[in-house]
Amino acid sequence: MFSKVLIANRGEIAVRVIRACRELGIQTVAVYSEADKNALHAEMADEAICIGPAKASDSYLNVQQILSAAIVTKAEAIHPGFGFLSENSRFAAMCEECNITFIGPKSETIDAMGNKINARQLMIKADVPVIPGSQGALATVNEALTLAEEIGYPVMLKAAAGGGGKGIRKVLSQDELPQHFKSAQQEAKAAFGNDAMYLEKIVYPARHIEVQILGDNYGNIIHLGERDCSLQRNNQKVLEEAPSVVISEQKRAELGAAAVRAAKAVNYRNAGTIEFLMDESGSFYFMEMNTRIQVEHPITEMITGIDLVKKQLEIAVGEEITLKQNDIKISGHAIECRINAENPAFNFAPAPGTIHNLFLPSGGLGLRVESGMYSGYTIPPYYDSMIAKVIVHGQTRFEALMKMQRALGELVTDGVTTNSEFQMDLISHPNVIAGDYDTAFLQTVFLPDWTPEA
Repeated sequence: MFSKVLIANRGEIAVRVIRACRELGIQTVAVYSEADKNALHAEMADEAICIGPAKASDSYLNVQQILSAAIVTKAEAIHPGFGFLSENSRFAAMCEECNITFIGPKSETIDAMGNKINARQLMIKADVPVIPGSQGALATVNEALTLAEEIGYPVMLKAAAGGGGKGIRKVLSQDELPQHFKSAQQEAKAAFGNDAMYLEKIVYPARHIEVQILGDNYGNIIHLGERDCSLQRNNQKVLEEAPSVVISEQKRAELGAAAVRAAKAVNYRNAGTIEFLMDESGSFYFMEMNTRIQVEHPITEMITGIDLVKKQLEIAVGEEITLKQNDIKISGHAIECRINAENPAFNFAPAPGTIHNLFLPSGGLGLRVESGMYSGYTIPPYYDSMIAKVIVHGQTRFEALMKMQRALGELVTDGVTTNSEFQMDLISHPNVIAGDYDTAFLQTVFLPDWTPEA
């Protein structure tokens, strides 16, 4: 096993990785920006190095500073967490060049799945269902108009090198397409240096279903069941659960097999996620692959009993996955709520500040909270607003729902406004309790009738 790992991230995921390393007897190196000098991950690690100013581009996205920190501290490996550099193929390649293990897939795999057009073509070859759309890049707006007419409106224009919501346009009619095509191209060129576009049929409303996979260096690939991430606001996940209440055992086997085919198509290693959209008829389509650990990985851990971060470390050091697909058993039900420092009464605007008094829910079986918060901690305004994740597990879905309601009721973050009341109202909604929701539910059903407390 590695003797020392550098965590190229911050917040709760950095804390999560540090804890996994500590349980495996691995020393850890934290990197932090000037704004994160007093962050929990910097306090917890065996060593901590400042890598630059508050701005992410000068610190957590600064490849040279992070690699220098790894070299100076003699770290053998780097765990990128999620976000920041976790899906940056250049960073992965530079780690390889410096003889530092990148805890994730190979750089060429990140490249292959990062280009959405290439990923579609790979999935088609692997017999993985894809959303109806273009087979390759669209050279002109006339090509886009012809294809959109064939598959029918509404359609989604997407940048091939897209991410973070950039270079994406929803097109409802033929009249809108030329203008959206041009603006999306310009945005993609500015953001990614690549203006290649493709087009897909919009599957909406739908269920957003993702399958967790693990692959090692020896060609072994397994899946660990699915997560339902359909509760979203502005395409951002809010609450996730596993397993999905709308997936039968037969459909679960089909989804899992498709996810494994997708991973094998790129010789995938380490932890990854295949994301699908499932329409009202139950047909599912490949959407994208996340070549990293996911925010919502804990709910898969809760229903399988498998520590995914430890598996990442074991795979990266060269250990073989000894688990077989038949060994993976799903037990009970798990739910995760993302706690954000934001004000729902003001259109969920970020609400950084100082936590004067903190109480995290605890007690009983099947409850964990992952966070970088502590009493007296000042949340900086420069990064993502997620400050904690509340995760519960129950023998039944109803038990998990009730446990989440109890946990959210105990959470106290005096001094900082969060979305915990919003999450409490969401988890208590009759449709959510019944499992009757899709990707349209939050925007079209829940939020129009929801009034935040003053």
